[in-house]
Amino acid sequence: MPEPYDVVTMGRIGVDLYPLDIGVPLARVETFGKFLGGSPTNVAVAAARLGRRTAVITRTGRDPFGDYLHQELRGFGVDDRWVTPVEEYPTPVTFCEVFPPDDFPLYFYRQPKAPDLEIHPSELDLDAVRAARIFWMTGTGLSAEPSRAATLAALRARSEDRAEEPRTDPAADTGACATVFDLDWRPMFWDGGDRGSVARARYREALAHATVAVGNIDECEIATGEREPHAAARALLAAGVELAVVKQGPKGVLAVHRDGSTAEVPPLPVEVVNGLGAGDAFGGALCHGLLAGWDLARIMRYANAAGAIVASRLACSSAMPFPDEVERALAEGAVPADRANGASANGACANGPSGTRSSATGPSGAGTESPASRPSGAAS
Repeated sequence: MPEPYDVVTMGRIGVDLYPLDIGVPLARVETFGKFLGGSPTNVAVAAARLGRRTAVITRTGRDPFGDYLHQELRGFGVDDRWVTPVEEYPTPVTFCEVFPPDDFPLYFYRQPKAPDLEIHPSELDLDAVRAARIFWMTGTGLSAEPSRAATLAALRARSEDRAEEPRTDPAADTGACATVFDLDWRPMFWDGGDRGSVARARYREALAHATVAVGNIDECEIATGEREPHAAARALLAAGVELAVVKQGPKGVLAVHRDGSTAEVPPLPVEVVNGLGAGDAFGGALCHGLLAGWDLARIMRYANAAGAIVASRLACSSAMPFPDEVERALAEGAVPADRANGASANGACANGPSGTRSSATGPSGAGTESPASRPSGAAS
């Protein structure tokens, strides 16, 4: 069998059509850029930028946009062998508006159905899923069949493998072999924008097989019913995970491990340009830190810095930072201005709800602090 992947992600992919006119309503935008999008796909890109061997499991339409996504994945060094076409549905596109520092409305076009929700259990390479050092899935994958069944099949394969070969080292359980559930709550992808018992039941079923859960306050509430960060972390641990990561936007990030270790890390100051990609950068850096075996505080600081760098740029997938950029931001205690407007600044992303006015939150609320001091607010 080939060498296992460091990170395999599963779920959403699409084309982001991003306005190159900043601060302009979509109706008046005249120039757009075309970019790789989809949160779990961008997590794979982020981890690859940090030197990890990554792959993504997803589906596109059999169309030129699908061809484009394959091209971009290969360019970023992400293995696309499990990205397959669906005849019936077009590749999704997403538009956004960019009003820094906090307002980034999103417009998803995934009708009548997104190909990435047509992943079937029978199509999965479960041996590769089991062997991956980290497997990353999202809440969106639970929103419709057959994606739901496929996601749960992958999770069960991972948890059954752990049961057969129990680990005595807690760090090895969450680092060398982690199953990450990105809570990724997108009500527009669920029938009727479900906020009730159906989504929560599906989340709890997935949590029973995961070792790490990552989400912002709203996502934690969907999964557990709790909004207070420490209570949410305790509830996630009670649901079965070993490590709970609760992102709090301008208040930073809280990480709690079942072994009793905790880390609460403040945000990194940044001048926000586009907060939509911060959570994906956070996720890729989280994977990198877990694989490296770092302590919780170091992992959270590193992930916050990676998210802040992306929030300081227009880009998303193409803005994911390299290790030297993250280390410099950490050393300086903020995102340096020349890094904020570096070589990646012409890319874009549209992969999450807007952040708050005091932070660049990204799709999952990565904690990065903006110098802006307006009242908090959000756009959907």
